[in-house]
Amino acid sequence: MNLDHEKFNISMRKFLKKVGVTSQQKIEEAVRKGIENNSINPNQIKVKVKLFLYFEVLSIIYPIAQPNNGGTSNNK
Repeated sequence: MNLDHEKFNISMRKFLKKVGVTSQQKIEEAVRKGIENNSINPNQIKVKVKLFLYFEVLSIIYPIAQPNNGGTSNNK
């Protein structure tokens, strides 16, 4: 069975675009809620976000952590 790399790449790009847009919306929503309930200081927003990439057919989970430090980041 041959993989059509072009179709696969297009499909992955569409998926990753959706992941990126949705993730940003959810992070912004969570930060807003945190500010509203006083659990996040709006003058010092530092939140850690972790994403889990799950390959269902292989039962593989890749955790991706990216702390948000006011524009600076460190992958861990």
